[in-house]
Parts: sequence; C-alpha cells; structure tokens
Amino acid sequence: MKKEDKTNVMRVLDGKKISYESHAYEPDPALSGEDIAKILGEDPEKVFKTLVTQGKSGAYYVFVVPVKEELDLKKAAKTAGEKAVAMIKQKELLPLTGYVHGGCSPIGMKKQFKTFLHATAPTYDKIFVSAGKVGIQIELLPDDLIKVAGCNIADIV
Repeated sequence: MKKEDKTNVMRVLDGKKISYESHAYEPDPALSGEDIAKILGEDPEKVFKTLVTQGKSGAYYVFVVPVKEELDLKKAAKTAGEKAVAMIKQKELLPLTGYVHGGCSPIGMKKQFKTFLHATAPTYDKIFVSAGKVGIQIELLPDDLIKVAGCNIADIV
C-alpha cells in the first residue's frame, strides 16, 4: 500500500508496531455493517462498529460493538458511570473525531475518549474495525485494539 493510501488508523498502528491486515471494498452508503461482513466473508460477530455518545455530564464516550448488535444505552450509561448517554448527531461526528459516518474508528480519533469494547471481542482470534475511511476495514488482534485504543471491556449490547 502506497504511503498516501494509508489511513490515520494504519499510521497509528504502524507507529506502535502493531500488525494488522487491511481489507478494502467498494464504498457504498447503502451498505450496512452486516453487508460489509458478508463482503469480507466474515462472521458479523467479528466485525465491529464504532459508536460515539455523549453522557449527561457532557463527556463523550466511544462504544465498539458487533455490527449486527445494537448498543444498549442503559448498559452503556451504567458502564460509563453516567445517568444517561445518547448517540451524538451525525453532523457532530467529523468535527469531534476526525471521522465521517461509516468510517469511524476507535483508533486515532482527534482526541482519545473513554472507549468500551463489547465483551465478546476478546473471545475471537482477530476482529475487524473501520480503518478510518469508508471502504476499508482493518483486521487485528483484540488485545492490540484494547491496547492502542485504551478499551475497557464491557457487556454493552
């Protein structure tokens, strides 16, 4: 992959000497996370989406869950120590994280927010998350994601 083809996520992983494999697909806004898992030929339980929320306190939180699951906002709030959390508006995503909807990754955001990874992730040999750009996923060890993104493990679906 040429240097200019690398995403910020890949540069962060390269800088930390963390191995990963990138998987590109034709970007299409109509694709769901489950569609992407199918394109990758992977179990949707191993392909994760990154969701950004804001708590009642005003703090932001990142939740990484399997694409076929829904974030349980009550469990998420409890896990984050908040009375309640809500998904941020799509237009707030880019200025806050540096990522667009469909290309948000828990790695390499503009600012590191408290991040929670669903409890099933460590049970897999490898998992997939966005490479920070629509049309590219990265495959890496769950422990490497936990280390680089500072993830806390929690039951959040």
